[in-house]
Amino acid sequence: MSFLVIDIGNTRLKWGVYSEARPGAKLLEHGAVVLEDIDHLWDRSWSNLPRPDGMLGCVVAGDAIKRRVEEQLTEWGVKPRWVIASEQAAGVVNRYEHPARLGADRWAAIVGARHRALELSAGDPPPVLAVMVGTAVTVDSIDMSGRFLGGLIIPGFGLMYRALESGTAGLKVPTGEVHDFPTNTSDALMSGGTDAIAGAIERSLRRLRRHTGREPVLIMSGGASPRLTHVGELAPRVVENLIFEGLLTLAAEV
Repeated sequence: MSFLVIDIGNTRLKWGVYSEARPGAKLLEHGAVVLEDIDHLWDRSWSNLPRPDGMLGCVVAGDAIKRRVEEQLTEWGVKPRWVIASEQAAGVVNRYEHPARLGADRWAAIVGARHRALELSAGDPPPVLAVMVGTAVTVDSIDMSGRFLGGLIIPGFGLMYRALESGTAGLKVPTGEVHDFPTNTSDALMSGGTDAIAGAIERSLRRLRRHTGREPVLIMSGGASPRLTHVGELAPRVVENLIFEGLLTLAAEV
Protein backbone atom coordinates (compact mmCIF):
# COMPACT_ATOMS: atom_id res chain seq x y z
CA MET A 1 0.00 0.00 0.00
CA SER A 2 1.13 3.57 -0.66
CA PHE A 3 -0.41 7.03 -0.50
CA LEU A 4 0.37 10.15 -2.53
CA VAL A 5 0.26 13.67 -1.08
CA ILE A 6 0.60 16.81 -3.20
CA ASP A 7 1.18 20.43 -2.21
CA ILE A 8 0.72 22.87 -5.11
CA GLY A 9 2.05 26.22 -3.96
CA ASN A 10 2.53 29.55 -5.68
CA THR A 11 5.78 28.60 -7.40
CA ARG A 12 6.33 24.84 -7.01
CA LEU A 13 4.49 21.55 -6.78
CA LYS A 14 5.84 19.26 -4.06
CA TRP A 15 4.83 15.60 -3.80
CA GLY A 16 5.52 12.64 -1.54
CA VAL A 17 4.62 8.96 -1.56
CA TYR A 18 4.14 7.44 1.89
CA SER A 19 3.74 3.85 3.01
CA GLU A 20 0.32 4.58 4.56
CA ALA A 21 -2.30 7.32 4.80
CA ARG A 22 -1.45 8.29 8.37
CA PRO A 23 0.91 10.67 10.18
CA GLY A 24 4.25 9.07 10.94
CA ALA A 25 4.12 6.82 7.87
CA LYS A 26 7.40 6.17 6.07
CA LEU A 27 8.28 8.51 3.21
CA LEU A 28 9.08 6.30 0.20
CA GLU A 29 9.62 8.83 -2.60
CA HIS A 30 9.36 12.57 -2.98
CA GLY A 31 10.11 15.38 -5.37
CA ALA A 32 9.30 18.90 -6.52
CA VAL A 33 8.87 20.77 -9.79
CA VAL A 34 8.31 24.41 -10.67
CA LEU A 35 4.79 25.05 -11.92
CA GLU A 36 6.01 25.62 -15.47
CA ASP A 37 7.17 21.97 -15.61
CA ILE A 38 4.01 20.33 -14.28
CA ASP A 39 3.11 18.88 -17.69
CA HIS A 40 6.28 16.73 -17.54
CA LEU A 41 5.57 15.37 -14.06
CA TRP A 42 4.32 11.97 -15.26
CA ASP A 43 7.12 11.35 -17.75
CA ARG A 44 9.96 12.55 -15.53
CA SER A 45 8.88 11.37 -12.07
CA TRP A 46 5.65 9.44 -11.63
CA SER A 47 5.74 6.92 -14.48
CA ASN A 48 8.43 4.83 -12.73
CA LEU A 49 6.55 4.66 -9.41
CA PRO A 50 4.07 1.98 -8.33
CA ARG A 51 0.44 3.08 -8.49
CA PRO A 52 -0.58 4.66 -5.16
CA ASP A 53 -3.75 3.41 -3.50
CA GLY A 54 -5.02 6.94 -2.96
CA MET A 55 -4.07 10.61 -2.82
CA LEU A 56 -4.85 13.86 -1.04
CA GLY A 57 -3.58 17.27 -2.02
CA CYS A 58 -3.87 20.98 -1.41
CA VAL A 59 -3.66 23.65 -4.07
CA VAL A 60 -3.41 27.44 -3.98
CA ALA A 61 -2.19 27.97 -7.55
CA GLY A 62 -5.67 27.90 -9.13
CA ASP A 63 -7.98 25.55 -11.00
CA ALA A 64 -6.01 25.52 -14.25
CA ILE A 65 -2.92 24.14 -12.51
CA LYS A 66 -5.05 21.65 -10.58
CA ARG A 67 -6.60 20.31 -13.79
CA ARG A 68 -3.14 19.80 -15.35
CA VAL A 69 -2.17 17.67 -12.35
CA GLU A 70 -5.44 15.72 -12.45
CA GLU A 71 -4.84 14.86 -16.10
CA GLN A 72 -1.60 13.13 -15.12
CA LEU A 73 -3.20 11.33 -12.18
CA THR A 74 -5.50 9.63 -14.70
CA GLU A 75 -2.45 7.70 -15.93
CA TRP A 76 -2.63 5.81 -12.63
CA GLY A 77 -6.41 5.82 -12.47
CA VAL A 78 -6.20 7.50 -9.06
CA LYS A 79 -9.19 9.63 -8.04
CA PRO A 80 -8.02 13.15 -7.12
CA ARG A 81 -9.03 14.48 -3.69
CA TRP A 82 -8.28 18.05 -2.67
CA VAL A 83 -8.45 19.59 0.78
CA ILE A 84 -10.83 22.46 1.47
CA ALA A 85 -10.65 24.11 4.88
CA SER A 86 -13.63 23.22 7.06
CA GLU A 87 -15.04 24.36 10.39
CA GLN A 88 -13.48 21.40 12.17
CA ALA A 89 -11.22 18.46 11.26
CA ALA A 90 -8.56 16.28 12.87
CA GLY A 91 -9.16 17.83 16.29
CA VAL A 92 -8.72 21.42 15.05
CA VAL A 93 -11.50 24.02 15.24
CA ASN A 94 -11.26 26.66 12.51
CA ARG A 95 -12.06 30.14 13.89
CA TYR A 96 -11.52 31.90 10.56
CA GLU A 97 -14.34 34.35 9.80
CA HIS A 98 -15.26 32.31 6.71
CA PRO A 99 -13.64 28.88 7.35
CA ALA A 100 -13.73 27.70 3.73
CA ARG A 101 -11.76 30.80 2.63
CA LEU A 102 -8.72 29.77 4.63
CA GLY A 103 -6.03 28.58 2.23
CA ALA A 104 -5.89 24.80 1.92
CA ASP A 105 -2.12 24.83 2.46
CA ARG A 106 -2.48 26.88 5.65
CA TRP A 107 -5.19 24.51 6.89
CA ALA A 108 -2.98 21.47 6.26
CA ALA A 109 -0.02 23.14 8.01
CA ILE A 110 -2.20 24.08 11.00
CA VAL A 111 -3.47 20.50 11.30
CA GLY A 112 0.09 19.19 11.01
CA ALA A 113 1.34 21.59 13.69
CA ARG A 114 -1.48 20.62 16.06
CA HIS A 115 -0.60 16.95 15.55
CA ARG A 116 3.01 17.75 16.47
CA ALA A 117 1.85 19.60 19.60
CA LEU A 118 -0.13 16.55 20.68
CA GLU A 119 2.95 14.38 20.21
CA LEU A 120 5.03 16.70 22.39
CA SER A 121 2.88 16.38 25.49
CA ALA A 122 0.41 13.54 26.01
CA GLY A 123 -2.82 14.92 27.42
CA ASP A 124 -1.56 18.49 27.93
CA PRO A 125 -0.56 19.93 24.55
CA PRO A 126 1.00 23.39 24.42
CA PRO A 127 -0.22 26.24 22.23
CA VAL A 128 1.58 26.21 18.90
CA LEU A 129 2.59 28.80 16.33
CA ALA A 130 2.73 27.31 12.82
CA VAL A 131 5.00 29.24 10.46
CA MET A 132 5.34 28.44 6.76
CA VAL A 133 8.15 30.31 4.99
CA GLY A 134 7.73 30.27 1.23
CA THR A 135 6.71 32.75 -1.46
CA ALA A 136 4.53 34.21 1.27
CA VAL A 137 4.98 33.69 5.01
CA THR A 138 2.03 32.53 7.13
CA VAL A 139 2.08 32.76 10.92
CA ASP A 140 -0.86 30.90 12.51
CA SER A 141 -1.82 30.51 16.17
CA ILE A 142 -3.42 27.40 17.71
CA ASP A 143 -4.35 27.23 21.39
CA MET A 144 -4.10 24.26 23.77
CA SER A 145 -7.57 22.95 22.89
CA GLY A 146 -6.85 22.90 19.16
CA ARG A 147 -8.64 26.12 18.21
CA PHE A 148 -7.06 27.96 15.30
CA LEU A 149 -7.29 31.54 16.55
CA GLY A 150 -6.12 33.34 13.41
CA GLY A 151 -2.88 34.37 11.81
CA LEU A 152 -0.80 36.61 9.55
CA ILE A 153 0.17 36.58 5.89
CA ILE A 154 3.26 38.61 5.00
CA PRO A 155 5.54 38.76 1.94
CA GLY A 156 8.34 36.22 1.76
CA PHE A 157 11.97 37.08 1.16
CA GLY A 158 11.74 37.04 -2.63
CA LEU A 159 8.64 39.22 -2.76
CA MET A 160 10.22 41.77 -0.43
CA TYR A 161 13.39 42.01 -2.49
CA ARG A 162 11.55 42.24 -5.82
CA ALA A 163 9.30 44.99 -4.46
CA LEU A 164 12.35 47.01 -3.40
CA GLU A 165 14.13 46.40 -6.70
CA SER A 166 11.14 47.52 -8.77
CA GLY A 167 10.14 50.44 -6.55
CA THR A 168 13.49 52.05 -5.85
CA ALA A 169 16.60 53.06 -7.74
CA GLY A 170 19.92 51.30 -7.22
CA LEU A 171 18.76 48.39 -5.05
CA LYS A 172 19.36 45.59 -7.57
CA VAL A 173 22.35 44.09 -5.77
CA PRO A 174 23.78 40.62 -5.05
CA THR A 175 22.41 38.55 -2.18
CA GLY A 176 23.91 39.61 1.13
CA GLU A 177 24.25 38.23 4.63
CA VAL A 178 22.50 38.93 7.91
CA HIS A 179 24.33 41.22 10.36
CA ASP A 180 23.31 43.18 13.43
CA PHE A 181 24.65 46.37 11.87
CA PRO A 182 24.84 45.97 8.07
CA THR A 183 27.36 48.23 6.33
CA ASN A 184 26.51 47.57 2.67
CA THR A 185 23.31 47.48 0.62
CA SER A 186 23.26 43.73 0.02
CA ASP A 187 23.57 42.95 3.74
CA ALA A 188 21.07 45.68 4.59
CA LEU A 189 18.45 44.08 2.34
CA MET A 190 19.03 40.57 3.68
CA SER A 191 19.10 41.74 7.30
CA GLY A 192 16.02 43.90 6.83
CA GLY A 193 13.98 41.07 5.32
CA THR A 194 15.04 38.66 8.04
CA ASP A 195 14.24 41.12 10.83
CA ALA A 196 10.86 41.97 9.30
CA ILE A 197 9.74 38.33 9.17
CA ALA A 198 11.34 37.36 12.48
CA GLY A 199 9.76 40.40 14.14
CA ALA A 200 6.28 39.37 12.99
CA ILE A 201 6.89 35.87 14.37
CA GLU A 202 8.15 37.22 17.69
CA ARG A 203 5.10 39.49 18.09
CA SER A 204 2.78 36.57 17.33
CA LEU A 205 4.55 34.43 19.91
CA ARG A 206 4.07 37.15 22.53
CA ARG A 207 0.38 37.50 21.67
CA LEU A 208 -0.19 33.75 21.86
CA ARG A 209 1.73 33.51 25.14
CA ARG A 210 -0.34 36.34 26.62
CA HIS A 211 -3.63 34.92 25.33
CA THR A 212 -3.08 31.37 26.58
CA GLY A 213 -0.89 31.91 29.63
CA ARG A 214 1.39 29.16 28.32
CA GLU A 215 4.70 29.07 26.49
CA PRO A 216 3.95 28.34 22.82
CA VAL A 217 5.90 25.93 20.66
CA LEU A 218 7.13 27.44 17.39
CA ILE A 219 6.96 25.00 14.48
CA MET A 220 8.49 26.18 11.21
CA SER A 221 8.53 24.71 7.73
CA GLY A 222 8.89 25.77 4.11
CA GLY A 223 11.65 26.09 1.54
CA ALA A 224 12.97 29.41 2.88
CA SER A 225 12.84 28.46 6.57
CA PRO A 226 16.65 27.97 6.80
CA ARG A 227 16.99 31.74 6.48
CA LEU A 228 15.30 32.10 9.89
CA THR A 229 16.50 29.12 11.90
CA HIS A 230 19.65 30.99 13.00
CA VAL A 231 17.63 33.78 14.67
CA GLY A 232 18.37 33.14 18.33
CA GLU A 233 15.16 34.70 19.68
CA LEU A 234 13.00 32.21 17.78
CA ALA A 235 14.45 28.74 18.48
CA PRO A 236 11.96 26.96 16.19
CA ARG A 237 11.28 23.27 15.81
CA VAL A 238 11.84 22.75 12.08
CA VAL A 239 9.57 20.22 10.36
CA GLU A 240 10.64 19.52 6.80
CA ASN A 241 7.24 18.49 5.42
CA LEU A 242 4.65 20.06 7.72
CA ILE A 243 1.97 20.33 5.02
CA PHE A 244 2.49 16.67 4.12
CA GLU A 245 2.04 15.75 7.80
CA GLY A 246 -1.21 17.70 7.88
CA LEU A 247 -2.45 16.01 4.71
CA LEU A 248 -1.68 12.59 6.16
CA THR A 249 -3.47 13.52 9.39
CA LEU A 250 -6.54 14.62 7.42
CA ALA A 251 -6.38 11.52 5.22
CA ALA A 252 -6.36 9.25 8.27
CA GLU A 253 -9.77 10.66 9.29
CA VAL A 254 -11.52 9.46 6.13
